Amino acid sequence: MDTLLTILVLQLLASSATPNHYSYNQEQALGCDGFLGSGKVLDKCGVCGGDDTACKVVSGVYKRSASSVGYHKILEIPSGATKINITEMTKSRNYLALRSNTGRSIINGNWAIDRPGKYEAAGTMFMYKRPNEISSTTGESFFSDGPTNDILNVFMIYQQPNPGVHFEYVLLSDNIVSSQLDPSSANQNTDVAYNGQLAASASNSRIDGVIDHASRLSSPVRQTPAGTDAKNVWRHGAEVAPVPAAHVQSQDFVPGQTTVRQGEPGDQVEPSYPYQEFSWKRVGTSECSSTCGRGKQRPIVHCVRKSTQEEVGSVLCDSSTKPKEQEEPCNIQPCPAFWDVGEWSECSKTCGTGKQHRQVLCRQLYAGRITTVHHHRCRSLERPESTTTCQLRICSEWRIRKEWSTCSVPCGVGQRTRDVKCISNIGDVVDDHECNMKLRPGDSENCDMGPCTRSWFFTDWSSRCSAECGKGEESRSVVCLMNHVNSLPLKGCGGQHPAENRICNKGSCENRVSWFTAPWGQCSVECGNGTQSRDVICIQRSNTSFLVLAPSACSHLQKPPSHQACKSRTCGMRWFSTAWSACSKSCEGGFRVREVRCLADDLSLSMDCEMEKKPDDRETCNVQPCVPKIDEHCKDKYFNCNVVVQARLCVYDYYKRACCASCKRAATRTRRFGR
Repeated sequence: MDTLLTILVLQLLASSATPNHYSYNQEQALGCDGFLGSGKVLDKCGVCGGDDTACKVVSGVYKRSASSVGYHKILEIPSGATKINITEMTKSRNYLALRSNTGRSIINGNWAIDRPGKYEAAGTMFMYKRPNEISSTTGESFFSDGPTNDILNVFMIYQQPNPGVHFEYVLLSDNIVSSQLDPSSANQNTDVAYNGQLAASASNSRIDGVIDHASRLSSPVRQTPAGTDAKNVWRHGAEVAPVPAAHVQSQDFVPGQTTVRQGEPGDQVEPSYPYQEFSWKRVGTSECSSTCGRGKQRPIVHCVRKSTQEEVGSVLCDSSTKPKEQEEPCNIQPCPAFWDVGEWSECSKTCGTGKQHRQVLCRQLYAGRITTVHHHRCRSLERPESTTTCQLRICSEWRIRKEWSTCSVPCGVGQRTRDVKCISNIGDVVDDHECNMKLRPGDSENCDMGPCTRSWFFTDWSSRCSAECGKGEESRSVVCLMNHVNSLPLKGCGGQHPAENRICNKGSCENRVSWFTAPWGQCSVECGNGTQSRDVICIQRSNTSFLVLAPSACSHLQKPPSHQACKSRTCGMRWFSTAWSACSKSCEGGFRVREVRCLADDLSLSMDCEMEKKPDDRETCNVQPCVPKIDEHCKDKYFNCNVVVQARLCVYDYYKRACCASCKRAATRTRRFGR
């Protein structure tokens, strides 16, 4: 039994090394169905090995131009769409916008232009791109792999003629059958061969089936299932197929397949492979992590048969002797310098065309680090633009809120008006300066209603007669007009001129008593506010004369006023002064003062009065000499009182009474000239 198992293992090894058999080939690619060399790929519908008939591709170019600035719907993307591509054919000042079926803005909504990037919508992710370079000719676009779970609407923010928008998306058919193998399908056991890999069930005592060498060699190492002896394993390349711990019964071998059946208990086989026949060999290196500027790579080591240098499964070599895969430097030459651009700054204007700026630096990569270098290293490259134009939203615009009114005249040339307002992008009325005044529509214009006819027009007769009694006149106004508008000379209408006056009679004036008023007199001031008066007398009228009566005779009648305020011309700036103060001295010259101000008509202070006419605000007063008051009882009783004064004896009461006049004169002189 040991010999039988050895022969089986050797045959498997020989079949893997024989070039006439189907063997592992590194050049064979893995198909989308999981088999090496199947050649199957995904078609545009996403079906493995499909023929592009399981879906519908919808594409076209939208070229219609709008007639007004704003949002215009150009496309509806249905639910379930995949591989969505919406692209402007040429760069323009228009913008693409995306909204949900409920009207929610996703990209570039509400007159706000979003930054390029990723935006989530309808259960998928959209990538929005907008060209920033001046040299670029491609317009903006957005893409998505889909599928969408709701309807989406594509809009164009129209600002200039449409250069064309290309659109394309894929719709899967409802009856698509997946070409992927489902391991859980009905009537299929998960423990049997799947995608060419051999598996064994612990509950089965027998493994029958064809082993595909190509699949076996490319399959990953499987763990040993429960209930299987870990020693009883067939190793071949990278394939590990567990064998139940049971006797193996001898059986003839059929080329191309191997059948193993249970034998008797106690006939277990434990194959062993001498590691001396195989060794680890470096066969190359991995791809360098960078094409320049010092990258990293790792050595590639395979297990080979020493005698033939043929690559075999790694399980045949001693894993403890496998060389460590240490990183090695590669492509250490410096990378070419390149222009590195920063993010665009905010737009310089909140609406209309503005400018954006960004930083442009010359950089170079080395040893995984990007450093800034002198710009002359990038001189062979075209320098990206650091300034570009931008427009966040359309500025406010003029709108006509009300159409033309009726003409201001029923005939001839008149005017008509309309309401023109500056409206913001959200519909609010704003100040006119937020709109371009050069583009403002006219709000008034002339209108010609045709020639007018001429007619006489007159008012009603006045209700007052020119006389309070007896005969008088009453009047009315008469004009010649052209349909109530233009006044013409009275002769312009022709025909008989209507009367402007007629006689009126208020009854007899005999013995009628009334107040008679004379004309008003002159105003009391030449300028400014004053008063004026007139004579008011009580008279009795007869048809030919007047009789003056006492005022009491007219007491039952309201007496007209005899005084009234009057106002002459404005006085302009004038000097005003207060009364003089009291004199500082009663005799021998003092002074007095007053305040002088320049006032306007409204009594506010002014500086415009003529200085040469300014009244004095200080003057002298009481210039007469001081005369002592004579006291008849104050006399000198002695002839030599002058000696008393010289001896300064007037300080004593006796001498002050005895020489009263001399002492008083001496005291007066002392006060006048000082001591």
